[in-house]
Amino acid sequence: MSGSPTCTTRHRHTIRRPDRAIQPRSTAYRTTATSTHERFHFAMRKLLLRSITAVGAAALLTLSTACSNEREGSSSSDSAGSKGFSKDSLIGVALPAKTSENWVLAGDLFTNGLKNAGFKADVQYAGASTTVADQQAQISSMVTKGAKVIVIGATDASQLTTQVKQAKDEGATVIAYDRLITNTPDIDYYIAFDNFKVGQLQGQALIDGMKAKKPKGPWTIELFSGSPDDNNSKVFFDGAMQVLKPLIDKGDIVVGSGQKDIKQTATQGWKAENAQQRMDSLLTSAYSGKKTLDGVLSPNDTLARAILTSVKGAGKPVPIVTGQDSEVESVKSIMAGVQYSTINKDTRKLVAETVNMIKSLQKGDKPTVNDTKSYNNGVKVVPAYLLPPVIVTKKNAAEAYANDPKLAPLTK
Repeated sequence: MSGSPTCTTRHRHTIRRPDRAIQPRSTAYRTTATSTHERFHFAMRKLLLRSITAVGAAALLTLSTACSNEREGSSSSDSAGSKGFSKDSLIGVALPAKTSENWVLAGDLFTNGLKNAGFKADVQYAGASTTVADQQAQISSMVTKGAKVIVIGATDASQLTTQVKQAKDEGATVIAYDRLITNTPDIDYYIAFDNFKVGQLQGQALIDGMKAKKPKGPWTIELFSGSPDDNNSKVFFDGAMQVLKPLIDKGDIVVGSGQKDIKQTATQGWKAENAQQRMDSLLTSAYSGKKTLDGVLSPNDTLARAILTSVKGAGKPVPIVTGQDSEVESVKSIMAGVQYSTINKDTRKLVAETVNMIKSLQKGDKPTVNDTKSYNNGVKVVPAYLLPPVIVTKKNAAEAYANDPKLAPLTK
């Protein structure tokens, strides 16, 4: 990179030779000029030229050193943000609306975990009806307050570009929590459970449950996916379809309504009432008479319970229904033999690892990541730390929740 204009202007010196070059005397004169006086003047002229050359070289060296030092100083200040920060710094945590038990628990865990680590915690939830606008304002407020790290569980993965740029411009580190924030270069890290694996586990659980109940196909199913403004919705769905699609293509699994595209299966806002309304409509239009529904791919527990409510309301046999999040009511349902499966994504572990990331940043160290290839947000591949999810059915619930003080008693 070229030196700055200021540096060039300030240090530019023009080294001039004398206006008239020193001309040699004639050959005849050189031959005859042998007196001590002439030799003295000739030597002095040579010495003068050497002095001018030396001064010019020294000036150029000084100019080069000064400009180099200025560039090095600029580079050093640019990287100052990587040198850590005070232990009592403010850490912002922006979470979506309290649509599931896990988000409520995450807020409590962040508040306590950050305070126990010596940080000042600013944990905020978006409102139920103004989620995007709330979160945008909350993140901007955290930046204004001087938060050194901002952890974001995005309400809408594509609507936070301005706010995360603002955070980066002020030197904050931005961590996407659970949901990858898209279309921005200003996300530093992503921490989550392996959500593609979650989808794969759900797809396989659906197959296993249907086979256990009805050993021979074909099996008739319906597909549900999460909110289209949540990047995870597609990841879950893609993981599940990687498992289900080969059987759908073979005819072993049939989607009764024919609705296979994620745009048809989406549940806006992850809202239970939206899932229940769609299930009501599907049962009316595609399952009249004796047509049986064998299974439903549900991406989380809240929607799973809504789907089961719809089926029961229609007086239909209970199908195999998957879920995710290990919510208390769903674990009870699994133990009662109603909901078939859920996914255990221990929020305690996810928050603890996020706090560990923040501790590393405070010390000026790079946080640990274990995936630097998979999570392209449309602008960059975001370094990620992924935790492994666990499928839970009635058979392994006691083992899966053995160390969970709230869920373990439900499996007795």
